[in-house]
Amino acid sequence: MIIREVVDALERFAPLPLQEEYDNSGLQIGLTETEVSGALLCLDVTESVIEEAVRTGCNLIVSHHPLIFHPLKSVTDSSETERCVMSAIRNGIAVYSSHTCLDNARGGVCFKMAEMLHLDDVTWLCRHTDDSGSGVTGCLPSAMDEDEFAYLLKETFHLSSLRCNGKLGRKIRKVALCGGSGSFLIPEAVSAGADAFVTGEIGYHRFFGYDGTILLAEMGHFESEQFTVNLLESVLHQELPGIRTVRTGTITNPIRYY
Repeated sequence: MIIREVVDALERFAPLPLQEEYDNSGLQIGLTETEVSGALLCLDVTESVIEEAVRTGCNLIVSHHPLIFHPLKSVTDSSETERCVMSAIRNGIAVYSSHTCLDNARGGVCFKMAEMLHLDDVTWLCRHTDDSGSGVTGCLPSAMDEDEFAYLLKETFHLSSLRCNGKLGRKIRKVALCGGSGSFLIPEAVSAGADAFVTGEIGYHRFFGYDGTILLAEMGHFESEQFTVNLLESVLHQELPGIRTVRTGTITNPIRYY
């Protein structure tokens, strides 16, 4: 099996044209005709992740967040990104990133979040085409109190903390979701009649103005997307049953909680 086959499999599920204009998904480092010894699956590419790939015998890293997001003007040891590029090339490791195309694909990141919460009737929050969109909505199997829903989020996504706005004053049944930085979808969630909107990052000022309208829940960027590795693994095993995959054991969340 060669890297081109892995790239093709990933892009059948999450085609690159689905990515946002600002994004840089796709093959970032490596040669497509190289034979794959194993694929290390991760959220972020760091120096520790590359060391893990070497240690586990994987010559391909498949990440959600792109290693190279902004153009590089040099490749030295002055930044972690540049050091990662050098280390990957030195060790013969290819890097492929599936970012907003995986967010926007049917069955992608938001659908994975909905699956983890056992939501029913899952559909696009903001539909682009039949097979792409931003965010999803779905219904809990049964309505629950706000506090009960908050604890469900903490337990499901292994959260040490959860930030929410003021009390909604009604039970939660219809939920809108978006992995990562999804605050731009709050108005769409309100228009869709969602009782709650759950995402990774909202930001202080965006919390204002929705008390009594919709419950806003901010779980953290890493926390909302950490199970993307499971999604990538299932996609690859379905498309390429013979591929060896390794879920990263490296925690790349740069934020600590005390």
